[in-house]
Amino acid sequence: MHPSKFMPTTVSKEIQGFQMHEKDTGSADVQIALLTQRINQLTEHLKSHVKDHSSRRGLLKMVAQRRSLLDYLKNTASDRYKGILEKLNLRK
Repeated sequence: MHPSKFMPTTVSKEIQGFQMHEKDTGSADVQIALLTQRINQLTEHLKSHVKDHSSRRGLLKMVAQRRSLLDYLKNTASDRYKGILEKLNLRK
C-alpha cells in the first residue's frame, strides 16, 4: 500500500471513537481500529490485484497482529473487548 493512501486526517477521525483520553494513540483499542482500517483497504486492493502476494503476506501479518491485540483485550478488559467488536463489526 502506498503511504499517501493512509492519510493522517482519516487516521485522526478513525481513532476518535476509540481513544481512552485526548492524546491516546497507542492503546490496544486504537491499534485495533487502525489495523482494521488498513486491513479493509488492503482487502479491497487485493480484489483487483489478485497476484500481489507480497501485499497478501502483509495483510496476513496485520490480521495476526489484530488477533493478538484482541486476545489481549479479551483477557484484560472484556467490556472494552465487547465494545470494540460491536463498533467495528468484527464478529457475525
